[in-house]
Amino acid sequence: MPEPRPRGGLEGVVVGESSITDVRGAEGKLYYRGYPVPELSESVGWEETAYLLLRGELPGPEEAHRLRATLAERRRSLGDLAAIVGAIPAEATPMEALRSGFSLLGRGWDGFPPREEMFETLLAFPPVFLPNLWRRRNHQSPLAEPEGLGQAAAYLWRLTGAVPDPRRLAALEAYFVLVADHGMNASTFVARSVLSTWSDAASAVSAAVGSLKGPLHGGAPSLVADFLDRIGTPERAAPEVEATVARGERLMGFGHRVYRGEDPRARRLRELARSVAKPERMAVAEAVERAGLAALSRQHPERPWGLNVEFYAALVLEAAGIPRPLFPPTFALARTAGWVSHLTEQAQHNRLVRPEVQYTGPGPRPVPRPPLLGTG
Repeated sequence: MPEPRPRGGLEGVVVGESSITDVRGAEGKLYYRGYPVPELSESVGWEETAYLLLRGELPGPEEAHRLRATLAERRRSLGDLAAIVGAIPAEATPMEALRSGFSLLGRGWDGFPPREEMFETLLAFPPVFLPNLWRRRNHQSPLAEPEGLGQAAAYLWRLTGAVPDPRRLAALEAYFVLVADHGMNASTFVARSVLSTWSDAASAVSAAVGSLKGPLHGGAPSLVADFLDRIGTPERAAPEVEATVARGERLMGFGHRVYRGEDPRARRLRELARSVAKPERMAVAEAVERAGLAALSRQHPERPWGLNVEFYAALVLEAAGIPRPLFPPTFALARTAGWVSHLTEQAQHNRLVRPEVQYTGPGPRPVPRPPLLGTG
């Protein structure tokens, strides 16, 4: 009896083991090292989450302080990154720029396994590179951060030069925690595959950013924001959503490959959006949510529908003051914690990632004989 064919996109295929993140799609649950992620985002910051992902346990106060200080020192040691920022073509999108930036950062990073300082530098790079790139493109000078800032606060300070509003900073930090990792997603699989060849960690993260650049994996919040702009008022939500679904277009921010129903991170992001978004913007988003779930349920009643992490992320990022072109690389900034954790795990138990594929082409056949020279 022939073996059953694998489903497309490696769906349902287990490609390895990991002790980092437990994604329970059927239950609508998500855990980092056993801790429920939505609740975790209410209690700890991004640095504590990064420590948990990397080390397996939440840090004590001294350990958390040490990691914050280490990353702050790494950010300062990067300087203004003028050589790397200046090497990026002006027409490159921020995600393309970040992909190339990581690659340039890792020049000379040969040798396996990667060293810990390389991982620290990878974590520290985006909150320096992205603001400096953005400010350069807007004819502004780069900014050095004050002492004592964490990753999220440093990112906002370097972008704007202003002390972040505490509520908006707290919402952004919670977003960072919520998206820091998500199991064997596309970008993490790519990163681990690259490192498994004994390539360097910067190449692995650069490849991960290339995967994340696609709107089906991390790039949707900016598209959600564009859609909300197009709708404009709650009254226009239902007809616009119906027309979008009728045209066969994807409703960004709805549905998830893993979760059946609502993404557990979406509930927390809805709460955060209500606390920081403008009321009129929130009203449009909630009208789109209702209309979208109704339209999709009518079209596909066989499956439960819910929002994914990217729908209300758009409102949180807007409220935090992140420019819309920086939405996707801001996701990457937060997800670097997960990538680095998985690279650490991959290096500890490395085996070359080399899956098989089921061949579906023609069977063996004879090669045609060439005509003899001098005939014809």
